[in-house]
Amino acid sequence: MGIACGEAAQTGDTSPSTTHEFPLQPVQTFSALRLAAWLAAGSLIAAAVFGAYELSERRGHAALADRAVQQLDLYAAGLESELGKYENLPSIMALDEHMLALLAAPADPLLRDKVNRRLANLNVRAGSVEILVLDANGTVLASSNWYEPQSSVGRDLSGMPYVADAIHSGQSRSFAASPTRGAPESFFAHAVQRGGVVIGVSAVKISLEAIESAWVAAAAGSHSDELLVVDDNDVVIMSSQPDWKYRSTTALNDERRMRLAQAGSYPSREIAPLGLAVERSLEHGTQLARVPQPGEVAASRQFVVQERVMARSGWRLVTLSDVAGVRQGARNAAFAAATLAGLVGVGGLYLLQRRRAIEQRLAAREALQRANDELEQRVRDRTRELRDANDALTGEIAERRRTEAHLRNAQHELVQAGKLALLGQMSAGIAHEINQPLTALRALSDNTRRLLQIGRNADVDRNLQAIAGLTERMGRITAQLKSIARKSPPAAGSVLLAGAVNNVLELMRSRIDGEGVSVEVDVPPRIRVRGDAYRLEQVLTNLFGNALDAMKGSADKRLTVSATPGPSGVRLRVADTGPGIAPDVMPHLFEPFYSTKPAGEGLGLGLVVSSSIVREFGGVLRALNLPAGAAFEFDLKAEEETVDG
Repeated sequence: MGIACGEAAQTGDTSPSTTHEFPLQPVQTFSALRLAAWLAAGSLIAAAVFGAYELSERRGHAALADRAVQQLDLYAAGLESELGKYENLPSIMALDEHMLALLAAPADPLLRDKVNRRLANLNVRAGSVEILVLDANGTVLASSNWYEPQSSVGRDLSGMPYVADAIHSGQSRSFAASPTRGAPESFFAHAVQRGGVVIGVSAVKISLEAIESAWVAAAAGSHSDELLVVDDNDVVIMSSQPDWKYRSTTALNDERRMRLAQAGSYPSREIAPLGLAVERSLEHGTQLARVPQPGEVAASRQFVVQERVMARSGWRLVTLSDVAGVRQGARNAAFAAATLAGLVGVGGLYLLQRRRAIEQRLAAREALQRANDELEQRVRDRTRELRDANDALTGEIAERRRTEAHLRNAQHELVQAGKLALLGQMSAGIAHEINQPLTALRALSDNTRRLLQIGRNADVDRNLQAIAGLTERMGRITAQLKSIARKSPPAAGSVLLAGAVNNVLELMRSRIDGEGVSVEVDVPPRIRVRGDAYRLEQVLTNLFGNALDAMKGSADKRLTVSATPGPSGVRLRVADTGPGIAPDVMPHLFEPFYSTKPAGEGLGLGLVVSSSIVREFGGVLRALNLPAGAAFEFDLKAEEETVDG
């Protein structure tokens, strides 16, 4: 609208046919906005339904899990209490003198009759199913059911797991279903010993049918919760749902099915899978699972599953809480949320429509004024843009001239700075390289004078030889500086590594002993490397000196020099027990004139020169921090005839 007016003004078109239209709002835009509003309302309702359903379902699952925890505590305590009443009964029976006498004389009929009657009396008082006394071969000598036609007296029970385990390990606990009714039964057995030899077994059989019946009644009353006991073979041995008993909670292959059948702990019918399928994990260690309905095809129930391991028996107590009520509550919450979100959406649409009508009336009133203002503003903007472009071009020309003048001045200053830097580096390098030999000459000269005074001529001669070596080394240093200036390649030869290390240590012996530093050298005595002996000693002198400086404030001062032969050469490491290298210092270690020492104590060229020499040897000087201190290491090329000492 405004753009059309501006173009007409600039072209000067004043024909009578030129008109300006100011529509209130395109019909297509209004329809699109209305469609977007309805889509937004629908999205709001869908989000509210989904969120309310998810929140209600999550809270319902959490409530079921909390209730299941309480039930697990209650049922586990009851089951453990029932089993605990009989767990120690076999070991107490082993102390009975009549039973011990029967085991000693199993053929005595009077003694057998007396023990039978005592066991029957004890069985009635304890409330157990049967109490047995067996000899060491697993044959029943006496039983509490001696008077019944199907008495166990005389039977060979050596093949029963609880008898074999008791004889082998001293005591046992095992599960076995009743062969007649399939009721859950548990056996406790204890080996009777005399003189360290097993002479018999005392055993108690109890029934868990009463506890299971109580669970069945409780589950029938709640119509939502089921309770299972799963043994270490993943077979359900007790259940509030009778159809789930003696089914496996996991899939069965032929080998496992045969092993369960041979165990003899379950009824004769074949063990079938329960069909428990875990769908997903929930919070607090619970799971959402589905179990097929007994007797119904393609029907299943969904449960929140939670389990607890019974430490003494190894069984798992599992609760299955039906989620049908939770789903119904979630659907109710979703319906309520949908209703509320629908009301909010309808109200929002009404307010939006009213606002759109007001905006259209205001837009129609202000459209003409905006068009006139836009045209005037466009003229002012174009004029200002031209003026600014002209000013910018003039300023750019002046700035380019000033830049050219600055560049010429900077060129002259860089040339002069390069000359000064070269002069400073040369003088600092000469001072740094000759400073250490001069210090050693001064110390040896003072020591020689004292030795002359006390007449130790042999030591004087050794010191004079060392002084001569140092002066020769100073000559080599100046020669090396000349060779560096000429960029000539260093002389390469065969260097005895242990000799170079010992020469530097001897040179610095007075400082090492004076500062109380212990030295550990692990360098094979016969190893040789390619390089220049004097330059290698120069590198070692710098590294040893830096290590001694780093350990000035340390309680434990230990300098370690080690050489490790490898397939690519020999790795030489110099380690100290100082405070280590700070992270902000590490990137600048090998920069010229960078030093962490106080002013006047270092020029920051030692590591630069050492790194350059190592590169000439074909290696790289590296710094690293250790758990206690720091280390510098580099690789040298080994001689072919080198043999590890």
